[in-house]
Amino acid sequence: MINLKFTRKEFKFKEICQTSRGILKEKHSWFIEVWKTKNPEIKGIGECSIIPGLSPDFESHEKYEKKLKDLCDNININLDLWPSIKFGLETAILDLKNGGKKIIFKNSFINGNKKIPINGLIWMGDYKYMEQQIEEKLEQGFSTIKMKIGAINFNDELKLLSKIREKYSKKQISLRVDANGAFTAKEALVKIDELSKLDIHSIEQPIKTGQINEMKKLCEKTKIPIALDEELIGIYNYEYKVKLIKEILPQFLILKPSLHGGISGTKEWIKIAKKFNVNWWITSALESNIGLNAICQLSAEYENPLPQGLGTGSIYLNNIPPNLKVKNGYIFI
Repeated sequence: MINLKFTRKEFKFKEICQTSRGILKEKHSWFIEVWKTKNPEIKGIGECSIIPGLSPDFESHEKYEKKLKDLCDNININLDLWPSIKFGLETAILDLKNGGKKIIFKNSFINGNKKIPINGLIWMGDYKYMEQQIEEKLEQGFSTIKMKIGAINFNDELKLLSKIREKYSKKQISLRVDANGAFTAKEALVKIDELSKLDIHSIEQPIKTGQINEMKKLCEKTKIPIALDEELIGIYNYEYKVKLIKEILPQFLILKPSLHGGISGTKEWIKIAKKFNVNWWITSALESNIGLNAICQLSAEYENPLPQGLGTGSIYLNNIPPNLKVKNGYIFI
């Protein structure tokens, strides 16, 4: 018999964390522990990480904990509509199966023999703050920079990106931008054309979700490869997933296990992406080192040369001690 319990932890950000949904001052995660009655000293742990306003299974702390209580009462409950909880449970069970040593997948990453390339993330903020972050990431040896746009004047964002291009070619530094749906469908192509002059690697979610025809046209005409991110949230039916990707045919998918169906849901998206020759990479969603460790191990299950979005392990003052290290744009154990 498998037993479950959960606990909640509040993480404090080291610096201002501004997202397209406002400024985050603290971040809550819930941790699921699982163990067998006959062997209670060995426990698996998984993280349920949410982003208010984005996570489809989070409305309030009270309602979220009610879902976790329901899971503790019935481990076989259908979790398809609760992707962050599904990710936490899947992680905990895999950890338990592998001896409760935070081993989720037995691969070369967990053995310390594989380094995963990652992008350096530039948080939203004023011009000076974003410029400071860019300089820090370049000094730290990142060869792929991801900048969130849509927070300040578009011309200022172009100026920041231009500064990088003045010093580094696209062979030296790869630039990704994440619009988080900031552009209207009418202006998107014009702004993408402007960005394309700077040899941008890709742009995430240029327009808001649900505009399937508009997104399809953008992917057909764009000068910069387009990556779907928020567009994939809340889609759980396999047939509809296939229909969506077949219709839009994006250049990339961005996959976050806590938002896109847990470990099993992420694997399903990857399978569909392969079917339509769409590239992808995996990104963390503000998880602590518990969740990040699991996502890194999941990423290492695939031979994907693209830099992944796994650089959020150092954003908290009170993070759980890591077994992970980031150096020169790689994450490894």
